[in-house]
Amino acid sequence: MVMIFTLVTAVQEKLNEIVDQIKTRREEEKKQKEKEAEEAEKQLFHGTPVTIENFLSWKAKFDAELLEIKKKRMKEEEQAGKNKLSGKQLFETDHNLDTSDIRFLEDAGNNVEVDESLFQEMDDLELEDEEDDPDYNPADPESDLTD
Repeated sequence: MVMIFTLVTAVQEKLNEIVDQIKTRREEEKKQKEKEAEEAEKQLFHGTPVTIENFLSWKAKFDAELLEIKKKRMKEEEQAGKNKLSGKQLFETDHNLDTSDIRFLEDAGNNVEVDESLFQEMDDLELEDEEDDPDYNPADPESDLTD
């Protein structure tokens, strides 16, 4: 019985050592991976050092690219400007555009007729003048409310 207990205890200790070794190896691998990832991230943010020569060569290339873009844009604007007039220029050159909207509506049959007789007798309407109200105060928005 004592011999079996000793053997089982020795096996357990050996298994515990093996498990501890596996755990420490995994932790070391994890730390190594983190360190490698951190180094890779540092390499991403660490570019070539800027010197006067590097900057001047970059600036020359950048200015040349900007000049090309501006030239292209100016050519496009010139081509578009030759064919297209602004709204003000259109109305100044063609006076038929002044009444074109009215003609369009008349052609479509959207004529609106207004009965002007409704607006001729404004004196007959009982409109209350705010000036006649003795309690009216223009500075006080609540003074025009009726009691």
